[in-house]
Amino acid sequence: MLASKSIRIGEIAPNFSAVTTQGVLDFHEFKKESWAILFSHPADFTPVCSTELIEFAKERNFFEAKNTKLIGLSIDSIHSHLAWVENLRGIFDIELNFPMIADAKAHIAELYGMIHPEESETVTVRTLFIIDPKHIIRALIYYPLNIGRNTHEVKRLITALQTVEKNKVACGVNWQEGERVIIPPPKNMAELNERKSAADYERLDFYLCKKAL
Repeated sequence: MLASKSIRIGEIAPNFSAVTTQGVLDFHEFKKESWAILFSHPADFTPVCSTELIEFAKERNFFEAKNTKLIGLSIDSIHSHLAWVENLRGIFDIELNFPMIADAKAHIAELYGMIHPEESETVTVRTLFIIDPKHIIRALIYYPLNIGRNTHEVKRLITALQTVEKNKVACGVNWQEGERVIIPPPKNMAELNERKSAADYERLDFYLCKKAL
């Protein structure tokens, strides 16, 4: 049984070298100063995983605009990966434009805690990590084997992370791009008084103010 390592928000994403459908790559070198989404799926030639890969591929323009690179992983051979990619291209007429890691010995899956023995000892759960340009883990999501990810939420999350990083604000519940953001609570009386008088703020209370960007 493989031990499940715990990866936490704020940690440096462990680097690795891997065989992928786009050749051997070094993870940190591959992403360089881009954002990255590293995600695992249970197995090749499975229906739920197939729907996920196709949806990620359809969002190519979105992720490129967000300076975000995708990289998938499962505990399958490179030959299985290549056959599956070709199969999906034949069915959906879509090119999987991101690399798929062939982690046949589960080294990377173990490193990132993608195997949950209580769920399965032989395949990875649906794990997703969002990693910033400094290689820091900024968010992580886990899904069970039999439920596909919500790509709309993944897109919302990467957009929100980039928004708060750039503007030093926060994003509230169900926030969508273009909506008002939350201003951090005041740290002193001067900031509190500013919130009372600022015309561009939606002031619900001294600690809860919103503004448009």
